Amino acid sequence: MRFVVLLYQDETVWRDASPAEQAEYFTQHDAFSAAVPAGGGAILGGEALVGVASATRVRRRGEHVDVTEGPFAETTEQLGGFYLVEAPDLDAVTEWVRLLPEYTIEIRPVADMTDA
Repeated sequence: MRFVVLLYQDETVWRDASPAEQAEYFTQHDAFSAAVPAGGGAILGGEALVGVASATRVRRRGEHVDVTEGPFAETTEQLGGFYLVEAPDLDAVTEWVRLLPEYTIEIRPVADMTDA
């Protein structure tokens, strides 16, 4: 099964982190990246995202298209990155993400559109 792991955090946490704290984040991501294949899974993709101020939202309603540049709603946490993983099941992903830094993490199954 494929799952997307969405990583949310207040952007100021990373911005204000010391070099040592940032290095610890990378160490924890490396631990996650090692645990996934060791647990029978695979990381299929993933990226860190540029801050929310750089986002552009496109909303289409019928023929009307509205383009808005960010930032958008005031929120305490922003989507900062993601992983796309292949895993035996949700329980495996739930265990692996415990190795990541302190984020709010959303795990969602990826829809199999081959049967659609």
